[in-house]
Amino acid sequence: MTARVDALDARIVHLFAEEPRVGVLEASRRLGVARGTVQARLDRLARAGVVRSWGPDLDPAALGYPVMAFATMEIRQGAGHEVVAEHLATIPEVLEAFTITGTGDMWCRIVARSNADLQRAIDRVVAFEGIVRTSTVIALATQIPHRVLPLMDEAAAADHPG
Repeated sequence: MTARVDALDARIVHLFAEEPRVGVLEASRRLGVARGTVQARLDRLARAGVVRSWGPDLDPAALGYPVMAFATMEIRQGAGHEVVAEHLATIPEVLEAFTITGTGDMWCRIVARSNADLQRAIDRVVAFEGIVRTSTVIALATQIPHRVLPLMDEAAAADHPG
């Protein structure tokens, strides 16, 4: 089920995305709405799964992992995506993994301290018998960082076209 969002929801989310420690009272003051309104909107967005986390957004490069790569994996028939995902979850350098269509069966984003460290991380990935082979590409630069706020704006605009 898709949650309906409006312009106020978008303003609230933008404010908290830009200043996660702003606090509900200060947000209500800045947005010109009641504190209860801000809290109720945040609670509704969290219940609906629109807001998934209030945790800090960490930068792997600042933690000493400046190398980022994307690996496409071919899974052995009968191995099961869930079992492979459980293996990948044991490797801290694997940030996320997805089942995909097209060439390959799974895709994951991996970070490393250096190219040599990337080789070590990839070796851990392929050490699992359920993975037949991988194809890896190294990211040279981030052109558009992970973002979802433009989707919030689109969803809010769709709720009130015009």
